[in-house]
Amino acid sequence: MSSVARVIEISAQSHKSFEDAIQSGLARAEKTLRNVTSAWVKDQRVDVKKGKITGYQVNLLVTFILD
Repeated sequence: MSSVARVIEISAQSHKSFEDAIQSGLARAEKTLRNVTSAWVKDQRVDVKKGKITGYQVNLLVTFILD
């Protein structure tokens, strides 16, 4: 049996950490997409204010199998 997958890019943010941003992004993707099988962290960045990190952002490539 073969399958066909689709990949979409999403962006997620957190004030805590990169891992929290990833978890938030995947949790949100699961609400809309079925059959999510993997995610790849394409890009990471931080927001900085007065020399301190104030936020974390990740861009994820999320793979899901089409019905």
